[in-house]
Amino acid sequence: MRDSSDAAGGPVVKLGYATYEGYYNDTYDLNIWKGIRYAAPPIGKLRWQAPQAVKTPKYGPPPVTAAVDQPPICPQSGAFGTPEVYGFNSGPGDEDCLYLNVYAAPDASDLPVLVWIHGGGYQLFGATYDPSVWINTNNNGFIVVEIQYRLGAFGFLSSKAVKKKGKLNAGLLDQQFALAWVQKHISKFGGDPDRVTIAGESSGAGSVMHHALAYGGKDSKLFTNVIAASPYAPPLYSYDETVPTGHYAAFVKLAGCGKGSPDRKKHGNAFDCLVAADSAVLQSASGTVSTTRGYFGSFSWLPVIDGDFIQGRPSRQLHLGRVSGKHLLVGNNANEGVPLTNPAVKTQAQYNDFVTNTFPLFSNADTARLHETYQLDQAQPGDDDPRFDTLGDRGPTALNQSSYATGIQQAVFNIAGESTFDCPAQWFAEAYSTDSRKVWKYQYSVTPSHHGADLSAYFAVGAAVPNADFRHAFQKIWGNFVIHNSPIISVADATAGYKNATVPKRGNKIRWPKYSLKNPQHMDLNTTGGEVTLVPVTDELSFYVRSGVGIVNTFRLANGWTWEGGRGARCGFWRAVSAKVPY
Repeated sequence: MRDSSDAAGGPVVKLGYATYEGYYNDTYDLNIWKGIRYAAPPIGKLRWQAPQAVKTPKYGPPPVTAAVDQPPICPQSGAFGTPEVYGFNSGPGDEDCLYLNVYAAPDASDLPVLVWIHGGGYQLFGATYDPSVWINTNNNGFIVVEIQYRLGAFGFLSSKAVKKKGKLNAGLLDQQFALAWVQKHISKFGGDPDRVTIAGESSGAGSVMHHALAYGGKDSKLFTNVIAASPYAPPLYSYDETVPTGHYAAFVKLAGCGKGSPDRKKHGNAFDCLVAADSAVLQSASGTVSTTRGYFGSFSWLPVIDGDFIQGRPSRQLHLGRVSGKHLLVGNNANEGVPLTNPAVKTQAQYNDFVTNTFPLFSNADTARLHETYQLDQAQPGDDDPRFDTLGDRGPTALNQSSYATGIQQAVFNIAGESTFDCPAQWFAEAYSTDSRKVWKYQYSVTPSHHGADLSAYFAVGAAVPNADFRHAFQKIWGNFVIHNSPIISVADATAGYKNATVPKRGNKIRWPKYSLKNPQHMDLNTTGGEVTLVPVTDELSFYVRSGVGIVNTFRLANGWTWEGGRGARCGFWRAVSAKVPY
């Protein structure tokens, strides 16, 4: 039940177990509630257990709780080897972090709902993005729910002991619990539980993929549509394999619960010792494991095959088309390999080390086939040759050329990008290419178009890159998909009225055919014009941006299979070796 706000306060919503008072944002004409608890605190005996419902007060109605501030973020565990300036750093958080934020128009009634699952390698970030301008761009025509979930070791600790005494993939189960909360309560905010789109970027999109594949693709009643931006597909092991159990063993030792430790003797076993351990000690151990065990840009705490929620390798299940949801919008960025790939790979020896460290299960034959697939035996541009964006369907290709690098360095960026993001996006699209489902695919190519660069297009207000006209069009594309089950927008929205803007047209709408195996068309979303300048990040990494006047949207359809010199065939290679990636 939602009560209108009075002169003394903000909008009030009664959830039964709690009552929350949010606030009204008159800039965007939205009611906003921040920090709504959707599950009981996963602390104490609830560590590494499935999320539990919040208890309803036994006596009298629950007191009104202010919902105006950002909730505490979950403990943060950093990436391996990345410079601090990249932002993938460990940091303190609060285990009591299972909260969500809701953004809804004051007069909302039966509106479609977008549930945003944040990215961060399953180890970082939180519900900190503000979707107000995105909603406003779409005439406040949908509601946004942003959720938080357990991260790092708290969400993805894995071993035989965790399976026996706790729950594997607790972070994904948190997300599922939040989706069930939406089904139960979103009508109180003016939302329609029968029109829910789950959406995310990077590991948020990877999470979305896992929900679409959950329980072997059993039809889910929690969502209808799916949006996946740069779906992250890192190595996926079974819960009891060497890599995740090795992380568990290191974590146990760092937490003071190793064999022979006083705390382990006190509690009888490692798992119960961890449950009783101090949060600060566990947070430090989670970050240490992730930043000391792996390769550049990797994360240690990841989903695992648990035999229930995740029943097998996603690459195989996608190939079989066992997915939930009716409509899919899926995309990748042009330079996905940056910044989670070592930017200092310049020689053949360094390339060999990259392959060995990234794909340790590859045989010599697999490595030779990788070498052949990515044409490393052909003439390469020099490392100091001019850097520029490729066109995708003609001319130089991403095999050895981009605005970030050339030669071997670019080959490494491209291998990492295609194996981890681009090909999973293609497989996701192919899984929905059936008579009973619809899928549209795109590539975000706005310079610099590295992994995560597209977040500015959804959430940033007044960003220089991408410019306002592109942000408007992109936000309309996503909004139209949420509201009308299609990303096809008007030509006016796509071009911003500029005659020199280029978009495929069909009447007063853009032309964007559904993606299919027979017609693997994707929409390349880009801009042209303006002034290009170089932005340094570190000594090894810099990128170009396009800014200033004269920038126009440049959208075009292209064959996703032949894109960048045959990405579809290269994705065939990754599918063939998927068991050894593994994913």
